[in-house]
Amino acid sequence: MSRAMMIHEDEPRLRLTHPDTPSPAQGEVVVDIEYSGLNYKDALALTGEGRIIRQYPLIGGVDATGIVRESRDERFAPGDRIIATGWGIGEQHSGGFTTCQCFKGDWLVHCPDTLSPENAMLAGTAGFTAMQALTALEHAGVTPADGPMIVTGATGGVGQWAVLLLAQAGFDVHAVTGKASQHELLKALGATEVIDRHGFTEKCRPLDKARWAGGVDTVGGVTLSALLSRIKDNGAVAAVGLAGGMELNMTVAPFILRGVSLLGINSVSVPFEQRQGIWQRLAGVDASLYQPLHAGTLSLEELAPTARRMIDGETLGRYLVNPGQA
Repeated sequence: MSRAMMIHEDEPRLRLTHPDTPSPAQGEVVVDIEYSGLNYKDALALTGEGRIIRQYPLIGGVDATGIVRESRDERFAPGDRIIATGWGIGEQHSGGFTTCQCFKGDWLVHCPDTLSPENAMLAGTAGFTAMQALTALEHAGVTPADGPMIVTGATGGVGQWAVLLLAQAGFDVHAVTGKASQHELLKALGATEVIDRHGFTEKCRPLDKARWAGGVDTVGGVTLSALLSRIKDNGAVAAVGLAGGMELNMTVAPFILRGVSLLGINSVSVPFEQRQGIWQRLAGVDASLYQPLHAGTLSLEELAPTARRMIDGETLGRYLVNPGQA
């Protein structure tokens, strides 16, 4: 019997249901879900703390990996293992918190043979976004020889992956966080220096002392403006988040006096070939490096309390979700 966690607008908000097996239309693929993941965006949707769901009721889960059961898209055949991220999955369209789901073929990529389904979801949207940011920085010409890189919001999902991937690419990585208890974890992921986020944004000038060759910013707001003012000549920053706010109050000085580039990262609507290439790069990461990020594996019934703890800042690492696990 199928299982799914349906999110409703009225109470009770979360309801475990047993939907019928979907039938695919032309261009769609039915997937038996092996794993999803619990992202912060999922936690916002599950708890109702954020306006994530665009239409109710909806099956949550912005990430999914599984095996094709039935396909009406010539790119995918029964038995293929796939990954689904982005494209409004878990927000506008039902997602991975179910044992069986129907997706548009355009939303899927093939899971590389060397990437286990568990590791695919330990990466998920967070790992995908971090690898996308690293690729953009490389294309902008930033190299390890240029100096240290910095990651803001480093204990978040994307932040942890950014620290790990930048370190594996040979960069000297500095991590910014407000969680003093997580310094050792960040160093285990590859950070050589951990910086307190409160001091990072204090007394920052429009064009401050240049210290970093580039970075990955997951915060936005004053953190991003403080970071841009400290980037070296011809450096670059990949902006991937807005937890600290959408406004960017700063001068153009870093851009016109130092040639700094601000690279916007959109992980939602990435073209198929580019998405497949990013997953191939993630598959090339040593599998043992995924495990320090694994916080546990959840059943659908365990989603609600874990989502609440995530919102309250009481979790760390990546949670897998096994929808078939009772």
